[in-house]
Amino acid sequence: MGVGSLGGAMKTSPRAVLAALISALFLVTLLAQPAAAHDRLKSSDPAKDAVVSGVDKVTLEFTATTSHQVVVVRGADGTTHQQGRPEADGTEVTQALKGTLPPGDYTIAFRVVSSDGHPIDGEIPFKVKGEPTPAASETPAAVTTQSARSAEPPAAAPASSQAVDTASSSTGTTFPVWLVIVIGGLVGIGIGLLFSMRNKKR
Repeated sequence: MGVGSLGGAMKTSPRAVLAALISALFLVTLLAQPAAAHDRLKSSDPAKDAVVSGVDKVTLEFTATTSHQVVVVRGADGTTHQQGRPEADGTEVTQALKGTLPPGDYTIAFRVVSSDGHPIDGEIPFKVKGEPTPAASETPAAVTTQSARSAEPPAAAPASSQAVDTASSSTGTTFPVWLVIVIGGLVGIGIGLLFSMRNKKR
């Protein structure tokens, strides 16, 4: 090998090193992607913030199979509507409900363990369209109770106690006035007798 050939090899060696570094970095990036990408929720039925009707089950689809699935469907008043345990079929998890959900706001709360051992949890709000009915059913009962209470005769005890209080207060005011009149009359008679006795002495 001549001096020129050795010099050419030395000149091209930095490029080769740079290319090797880029290749190694690219390979590390490719190997790191599967390890960094954890399983996650892919979709749900009902979807987040969806307005639906006729819901009698909920379905969650993940990017991989899961285990230890827990799904709770909760209404705005805190009532839960799920029935039994969720069923897993591949990447899908289905939770049956006690019946078709009535109109109102609901939340799907879920927690599963992914295929790589990491927990996945979250909440999915949705709404069943229509007007809520529980408030309307309670109104007649309240009106009936109020009508029954208004139809009851007033209690006699408060009136009697009020009459006793009035009589005692009136008696208390009449007795001192009478006593003052009698005392005033006696004082007047005494003064009159005193003046008459002085006139007789003169």
